Amino acid sequence: MSVKIRLQRRGKKGKPYFWIVAADARSKRDGKYLEKIGAYNPTTNPATIELDVDLAVQWLQDGAQPTDTARAILSYKGAMLKNHLAGGVRKGALTEEQAETKFAAWLDEKAGKVDAKKEGLAKAGADAKAKALEAEKEVNAKREADAAQVIADAEAAEAAANAPAEDAATEEAPAEDAETKTEE
Repeated sequence: MSVKIRLQRRGKKGKPYFWIVAADARSKRDGKYLEKIGAYNPTTNPATIELDVDLAVQWLQDGAQPTDTARAILSYKGAMLKNHLAGGVRKGALTEEQAETKFAAWLDEKAGKVDAKKEGLAKAGADAKAKALEAEKEVNAKREADAAQVIADAEAAEAAANAPAEDAATEEAPAEDAETKTEE
């Protein structure tokens, strides 16, 4: 029986979620599997991968062949490196302690890279938010200036309309006084 380590689709339409499983190569994609090794969620940034590395290494040593995507995930989480180091220990090139220290050093380096990416994403998000806030403040200031200009124009037009009416009223008053004086 040929065993594959592959992804088994879960989740809703448009929201993929995968299990990483060891399955018979002849079984359907979402069908019967031998053992669940982990889970993979590609919708998060960075993608969330939960993997039992020791179980994956055990399946690899038993002859299971990973698919291309599963191989990339196993490599990302260090299962392929641990399998390689275990082969070196079996051949006598390394001791168990040396293999463990190399694997631990690789894990620390990988964790540093992932943390740096998360920090970079958080910083980029904060920068984008600050830039959007600054642009919004600029737009609001322009709106306030435009509104103040419209109000000032309206007041000036109203004042101009009231001023000729007052001038006409003062001109009419002396004319009426002159008429009343002539009638007397």
